[in-house]
This record gives sequence, C-alpha cells and structure tokens, in this order.
Amino acid sequence: MESHSFLSSSPANLDRRAASLLMMVAAGTVCWLVLNFAFPSFDGTRSVVTRLLIHAVILTGLWLALSRTGFSLATRVGVWLAIEIPFTLWLTVIWRLAFVGFFRSVPGSTRVPPLPIAIFVPVLIGLLLLMRSKRVAAVLDATPPSWLVAIQVYRIFGGVFLVNWIRGSIPGIFALPAGIGDVLVGLLALPAALYVSSRTSRGRTAGITWNLLGLTDFAIAITLGATSSPGRLQLLSVSQPNVLIGTYPTVMIPAFAVPSSIILHVLSLWQLRRLARSAHDSIDGNLLASKPVYESTT
Repeated sequence: MESHSFLSSSPANLDRRAASLLMMVAAGTVCWLVLNFAFPSFDGTRSVVTRLLIHAVILTGLWLALSRTGFSLATRVGVWLAIEIPFTLWLTVIWRLAFVGFFRSVPGSTRVPPLPIAIFVPVLIGLLLLMRSKRVAAVLDATPPSWLVAIQVYRIFGGVFLVNWIRGSIPGIFALPAGIGDVLVGLLALPAALYVSSRTSRGRTAGITWNLLGLTDFAIAITLGATSSPGRLQLLSVSQPNVLIGTYPTVMIPAFAVPSSIILHVLSLWQLRRLARSAHDSIDGNLLASKPVYESTT
C-alpha cells in the first residue's frame, strides 16, 4: 500500500512535493550532462554502468513486487526467473550485436534497417506474453502504480543525444526532439509518480498523461531516427546522416532501452486501467451491499 502521507496530502502539499522532486531531478540531470560533455572518453564506461544499473533496478523492483503478492516462495522465484532469464538474454544478444557493429548504418545500403526490427519485435512478443499471464496481472495488482512510473527517471540519460549534438556528432533534426523529449519524460517521472501514489482521479490522469507523453516521445524519436539515418528509409539530414545512432555504445538506447521502456509504459497503462476498474467494481459492490433488503409479507 502507498505511504499514508501521500494519501492524506492536500493538493497544495502534493504540488509542492512534486515541484521539489522536479527541481532535484533537474539539478542532477544538469550535472550528469555537464560531466558527459566534459569527459567524452568515458562514454563507453558510462553506457555500461548505466545499462547494468537500470537492468539491476528493474529486476530488483520485480522481486520486491513479487514479495507483495500472496505467491509462495517457490512461485515467486519461478516467476522472477521466467522474466529475468529472457530479459537478460535479450540484453546480452543486443549488446553483442551492437558491439560488433550489426546495427551500424551503411550509406547507400538497400538492406532492411535492423534497428526498427530490434525495437518492435521484442515489444510485440514481450507484451503478448506478459499481458496474457494471470500471474503478471496479479503482480501488477499488488504493486504500487507509482513504481512503474518512477523507475523511468532513467530517461534523463537520453540527454546524451543533446551532448552529442553539441559535439557535432549527430544531426540536430534528430538529437533535439529525441534528447529534449527523453529528458522531459525523465524529469517528470518522479513528480508524476508522486501524483499517481495519491490514488486520486487526478493522480491517475497524471499517470496516464505521463505515459502517453513517453510513448509520444518514442514515436517521434523512432521516426526521426529512421528517416535521418543512412539507408532505405532516409529522407532527412542528407548532408549529415545520423550514423551515430547505429554505432556502439549509442545504439544501445534505441536497440534496447527504447523497447524495454515502451513495455514499461504499456504495463503502467494496463495497471492504471486495472486499478480504476477494481475501484469501480468495489464502489458498485458497496452500493449493492448498502441497499435495504425487503422481506416478502405474503
């Protein structure tokens, strides 16, 4: 259950807390972007550390969510492994392909671009399996809805596109909307999670709006990334092709971070919908229970 302080906070207090979280994350984001710009030689190390950290946080959050269910220990371990193993294998395969240059764009190439496939195929397969699972649904029902929102504060790391644009290594037509969009979604993740934790209609609206913003950011970034990179789909930035987007370590963002984040967004929306339906059913049940029962006099 969410913290009682969140539930009992007035809208004004909630707004102040949200503003404080926004400023805190903004300060951290500025520091992180400055460090990335000042030390370009650490790009590879930074990518490895952040990717492993995000992976560990997601899996730890999954275990904590499982611990809130009524599952037995054996069932919790089984569900965790059923998700952890393919999730980690997916990361390993993408990491290997990225490192050997599989996703690198080749000017004049007529092959089907592999990046869109790497984005959409795992999303379709992952969501099909996850949303058909009753156990996954039970885990979502037991998990505070703020968790799936707050975890995507890592989207501030997408600000690396802005850093690369300032360095002149990536075209602005892609870097600006993609980088600004990612940073904006990351900045708003904790404030949105705070509103969601209030369990009010306003909080639910904030959660849905934030998720839709995140998905819209990806739609724009994927489209501009595909149409500005060398290959069959290139329509933009002919004078400065978007080669870096397919090059390691930057390619780990569209090849893995984007599809995994899309899955988190959809699961969050599904969770918010299930919670709203559960609350509605509970209200209907209480209304029916409160109706007087009249005995027949005949």
